[in-house]
This record gives sequence, structure tokens and C-alpha cells, in this order.
Amino acid sequence: MLIRIEKTADENVRNFYPEKKLAVSGKSEFTESKSLRKSPLAEAIFDLGGIVNVLIAADMVSVTKDLAASWDDLSPQIMAEILDFAATGASIIVNDDKPEDNDELMQKVNGLITARIRPALNRDGGDINIKGFENGILFVELTGKCAGCPYAMRTLKDGVEKILKTYIPEITEVKPFSEKG
Repeated sequence: MLIRIEKTADENVRNFYPEKKLAVSGKSEFTESKSLRKSPLAEAIFDLGGIVNVLIAADMVSVTKDLAASWDDLSPQIMAEILDFAATGASIIVNDDKPEDNDELMQKVNGLITARIRPALNRDGGDINIKGFENGILFVELTGKCAGCPYAMRTLKDGVEKILKTYIPEITEVKPFSEKG
């Protein structure tokens, strides 16, 4: 299996795209030791040293290194870990408990996010999670590099909200999950 590596706008983030999808549904982000117990792949990547964040989706693994680490050293090792998990069929995420989405509106939202929004966020080493929908307000969480970006709110309002409101009139506003009361 081949893995394509893509640089992002942030020199400390690389996206690794395996040619075959990984056996995960949804996406998961790992930043600290407690969360690592849910992903043997993320744990193996963190064990390489110099890693501060791993975002795993079916079509991509986004890795953020610390400033002192070198991509020349890390990239081949990260690729080897991804290849090992893909080849052996070992569990990449344990207890991958993504709720089933039977709601027609949420299916539309998920489809639009997958087609139009997620690819743009993935290019910068980030992603988006839907956290809820109440009274026309969609609550989302930006993850990966998008979570800490100083332009996150602008991305949310000028990008995500604008696209969703254009195609799905039931959505009147998009807010960060942290503002849910």
C-alpha cells in the first residue's frame, strides 16, 4: 500500500493519505495519554517521540509534531506504523462508538460537510465534528490544527456557516460546541 504525504500551511503538521481507507468510522483526535488508550495506532505514533497531536479518519492520518522534531526522521516511521496497522488488520480505534445518524437533516449536514467542508479543513490538518442541533443552531467542534487556529471563528462563520445555511435552510446559525448552554 502506498501512502501519500501532504504538507500543510503549518510546517509542524503533515497529512498521511493511505491509498486504501483505514478501518475506522468517523474521526478521532488524540492529544494526551488518557485518550491514547482508545487508539493503538495513535499510541504507536506518539511512542515515536516528538508528537503532540494525531487525528485519525478513514482516509487520512494527520500528525502534528513538536518544534524540535524532524519530519525527515518521523515521516518514514509514521508511514511504517500506518502500514503495519493496515496490513495486519489490527484495531486502529477501540470503542469507536459513533452514534448512528438516522435523522434526514443530519444526513444532509453530514453529506455537505463531507463533500464541501471537510476537504478544506483536512488540507490544513484539521477537521470538524457535529456535536448537536437545537432550534436551528448547529453546534460543531473544530479539531486538529483548526481547533487552535486564531482564525477558527472566521472559518466557522465565513466558511462552515455560510455553506451550510446556503444549502440547508433549516440551519440558521453555526456555533462552536463550547457555546452550547
